[in-house]
Amino acid sequence: MQPLLDRPLYDETLAAQVLKLSPSTLHWWLEGGIRNGRFYEPVLRRTPTGQHVVTWGEVVEARYLREYRRTLGVRLSKLRVFIAYLRDELDVPYPLASARPWVGAGRRLFVDAQMRADLPPELWACVEPHTGVMLLTHPAESFLERVEFDDDQEGFVVRLWPAGRESPVVIDPEVRFGTPSVRGIPTEVLAEQVVAGDSIESVSADFNLDLTDVIAALSYENHQLRSAA
Repeated sequence: MQPLLDRPLYDETLAAQVLKLSPSTLHWWLEGGIRNGRFYEPVLRRTPTGQHVVTWGEVVEARYLREYRRTLGVRLSKLRVFIAYLRDELDVPYPLASARPWVGAGRRLFVDAQMRADLPPELWACVEPHTGVMLLTHPAESFLERVEFDDDQEGFVVRLWPAGRESPVVIDPEVRFGTPSVRGIPTEVLAEQVVAGDSIESVSADFNLDLTDVIAALSYENHQLRSAA
């Protein structure tokens, strides 16, 4: 069986829509390219593959990159070094989708990777105050609270909670081919029913969902539309 993180999930266009990124940005992260006569290596892949299908592991890592690029404006060249170092040290293709650098003593890898990438302290993902306890900073915590690992120490990301854990909206590669859904019902389907004229109450009854589930699906879909505008 193909490992879950390696499983092709979306084409680039759909992946960009789910991640709220421009397709060109996602493609650059995946494949790199030439600018001003210089070739830039990919960030999410070891080398360009020419594939326009995005794996589950790439979706997870792209979400981390999006958080850091938008929140802190970290240069892509530094993030490239950061991720490449973690990839080599852990010997896995998707280090940010692995639990090891996020928990316990494994966080030391984050500190080492930050220093290798020459990130200034205000852009670090993990800091070590005088207490000696390694703490994740806000963008890293924001990413981590929206992912679910199959094991606390040695596992990998099996689900994303794009609207946060307080929302029932989930992206699970084992459910509906990774389509954002609520209790197994695609959020897009629920939103389409309401747009077509059905009341929230009737959609709730038709799909055997709580009203709060339908409202959460509508909120997620509306947010997706605003982000794409």
